[in-house]
Amino acid sequence: MASTGSKSRLKTVYKNKRSIGPLHTCGSVAVSSDGSRLVTCVAEEAVLTNILTGEEICRFAGDTQSITSLCLTPSTSQLIVFTSAPSLRVYEIPTAAARNKIHPVRVVARAHDAPVHVCTIDPSSTYLASGSADGVVKVWDIKRGYVTHIFKGHGGIVSALKFNFPRDPSVVVPQNILQLITASVDTRIRIFDLTATASKGDQGALRPIAVLEGHVSVPRGLDVTPDGKWLISGGRDSVVLVWNLHTKSTGSKSAEATKGKGKSNPPVLAQTIPVMERIEAVGLLQVGDLVPSSSASQLRFYTAGEKGIIRIWDVKDSSVLYSLNQVADLQTEDQEEQRQIVEAIYLPSISTIVSVHADQNILFYDLNTRNLHRQLIGFNDEIVDAVFLSPNAPKPVDSHIAFATNSSLIRVYSTTGLDARLLAGHTGIVLSLDHGAGGKLFASGSKDRSVRLWAPASPNDDLPTEWGCVAICEGHAESVGTIAMSRTSGEGGTTGVQFMFSGSQDRTIKMWYIGDVPLVFDASQHSQSLMKCKSLTTHKAHEKDINSLDVAPNDRLLASGSQDRTAKVYEIDFSRATGGRSAHGEIKLLGTCKGHKRGVWTVKFSRSERVLATGSGDKTVKLWNLEDFTCVKTFEGHTNSVLRVDFINHGMQLVTSASDGLVKLWNVREEECTATMDNHEDKVWALAVSTDERTIVSAAADSVVTFWQDCTEEQERENEAKRSELVLREQDFMNYLSLHDYRKAIQLALAMQQPGRLLSLFKGIRATPSESAADASSLTGNGAVDEVIRTLGGSDLARLLRYVRDWNPNAKTSGVAQGVLYAVMKLRSADDVIAAFTDEAQEGVLQSSGQESVKNTTSGNTALKELVDGMIPYTERHLSRMDRLVQDSFVVDYILGEMDDGMFDGQDVDTMDVDTEVSS
Repeated sequence: MASTGSKSRLKTVYKNKRSIGPLHTCGSVAVSSDGSRLVTCVAEEAVLTNILTGEEICRFAGDTQSITSLCLTPSTSQLIVFTSAPSLRVYEIPTAAARNKIHPVRVVARAHDAPVHVCTIDPSSTYLASGSADGVVKVWDIKRGYVTHIFKGHGGIVSALKFNFPRDPSVVVPQNILQLITASVDTRIRIFDLTATASKGDQGALRPIAVLEGHVSVPRGLDVTPDGKWLISGGRDSVVLVWNLHTKSTGSKSAEATKGKGKSNPPVLAQTIPVMERIEAVGLLQVGDLVPSSSASQLRFYTAGEKGIIRIWDVKDSSVLYSLNQVADLQTEDQEEQRQIVEAIYLPSISTIVSVHADQNILFYDLNTRNLHRQLIGFNDEIVDAVFLSPNAPKPVDSHIAFATNSSLIRVYSTTGLDARLLAGHTGIVLSLDHGAGGKLFASGSKDRSVRLWAPASPNDDLPTEWGCVAICEGHAESVGTIAMSRTSGEGGTTGVQFMFSGSQDRTIKMWYIGDVPLVFDASQHSQSLMKCKSLTTHKAHEKDINSLDVAPNDRLLASGSQDRTAKVYEIDFSRATGGRSAHGEIKLLGTCKGHKRGVWTVKFSRSERVLATGSGDKTVKLWNLEDFTCVKTFEGHTNSVLRVDFINHGMQLVTSASDGLVKLWNVREEECTATMDNHEDKVWALAVSTDERTIVSAAADSVVTFWQDCTEEQERENEAKRSELVLREQDFMNYLSLHDYRKAIQLALAMQQPGRLLSLFKGIRATPSESAADASSLTGNGAVDEVIRTLGGSDLARLLRYVRDWNPNAKTSGVAQGVLYAVMKLRSADDVIAAFTDEAQEGVLQSSGQESVKNTTSGNTALKELVDGMIPYTERHLSRMDRLVQDSFVVDYILGEMDDGMFDGQDVDTMDVDTEVSS
């Protein structure tokens, strides 16, 4: 072991490779027409995300008010946002990732008199329609920013909007039909003519040309065929209505009410389709290149609503063609409510339907394959555990990671993007996760007092990996707070994990036989009853709740940590099932580790040495010898309870997470912290280390997941490159000094940010006698240095003045500081100095993502004021000191004159020359 460890380098640098934070917490969602970019609401801000890579492109600066509605232009060039103020904000969509927040190009402070809940944009990206809670609909010209139409008369909140700009390729002369269709809580659908106002200025033009009555509850979805002949509407009355907008004069099923200057042939209700669920979204589908036209029999539409299922319907038969997803049986009303679809978006260019659910999850369904091909989780809530998975082992290892959150659903993410899956099965909050040898099979423990085992479905290269529950373990009397699976596979590595332990609030440890659990989930047998695992033994382990379990790498030892402030080590006695004999398993207590002052939150065996690490609520990590169960090392550094611990680098290092929001890396031999990783604002409950130990994943109660990448080698190479460059620069600096090339020497010292070398340069110049008349008359003692100060660049001049400020308080270096300051004041104007600090502030903004470019001038002036305020007191002190020295010199001169007692009267005597000119 010693030879292995001596060859391993300590890992010292882990950098934040990527983070998974809240993606969608409330409000509306918008997707680009090509399905590559997604706009969501996180708190009071809109966020633009690249769906394919999972990277955040930018954030749009808000007005501290919640977002009530948003939409993207079909050209994906602009984003329209309405807030509860209620204000209208228009943003330009950036073409590349932006560090700074995107500010609006246009803001209308009072767009409506009430909050706007629905908005839509016409296909040409020219007009915006917005409907508010006071029943007013406004149409805006997006480019010019003014209102073109105001439609009133809705009997309450506007619930849906749709532009109708027909495009019929069979007609030679294009139709001049520009309509807006609205729906409100008064259950009526109104059709407004957008061309009427332009030709007629009377108020009658602002009235609807038709009012359609057929719904008995709020219509939530509207859609029109591209040729403008068919209108489809769906609402919370559980029906979908099909309207014929182009009827002949013999139409008998006319609308019940037709107001204003409408057409002679009003729209008629063609068909009523009961869908048996409250509808939140409805839309027409394009079947290949077939555009629905004169016949309603060609219409296909989708519905989405309270059941959380997207269904595809055929208008002719009024029947469901197929459903895009099947929701598992939901045991509680709360779970059923969370799965409701609140919004659905159809992307015809890629044949995809996007559904947004009440639990902030966003699902992408491919209409060609009829399968779920991407799922984005908007908000993870408090994350309590994490574990790496390898469903396709041995090819890609650690390709997925599972999270247990404050929910009964398990989240399984791909480690390369935001694509995730939700695993339903538990009826209570999932508290713990663990994976078996190989990473295929994993287990979850829950507040429903059960443990479930999950396995991946058969791999399919065309579809993402799916997971399913293959077995269940029941028997605990309280919540299952921790589980630990066998660390070795069966004989030949093919029979899978043999046993598993679970610890509960009932203070017992159960051992389960799972050797016959399938390693592949078969969806065809999902309807059958789950396999129930057999409990081999039950052991009363602790006096209080059991917080953590861990199995040794050789499957011979079990460790448990409890709130009773102890950790216990057990010997595992297990025999496999052979022939007619069933499997047998027992645990025997070997020793107890006592020493912590608070409850033990985590225990972990080393994979290389016979030691056990424990983390406790007393803020310490202890290392225990498994021979005599004594504490051999204690690690102190966290400021709150240590929640997770793990070994890396052949047991030479520890990685810990705690309630202080920090992840720390420790050197076991030296008992010191070598690195601290900070990206969380709450308790870090979950910690997972990849198989190759190059990635550490931490997840916390702030719902943020951070992937920390090992960058020790890269950092060492970077440091070595910097050292080499510094040596070369120092050599160049010495060469410039020897050649009296002060310009390059000063610029190089400023670039290297070495005030000490700059100070020695100025000291050397002051100490060197002047070689020419020009040097004797120069301000600094050298004409070349004067010229350098006269022509020094903006940011370099600001940096030089900062060094002068640092030199000024010290009496030993104040002479140089006052000399350089005097030269700057004489050779540069006040405008030059102000511009220098402004330039420095601009360079700082370009390098920093947290500052705003609009504050450049202000920050530059503030920095200059702080510098002047810092130099004035010490400069006044130096001036008063020089005044006292001058006065003292006259006293000394007088005393010397009195001491000679007239000895030198009448003779020329060298007198002391006093320089009364003091630099200020």
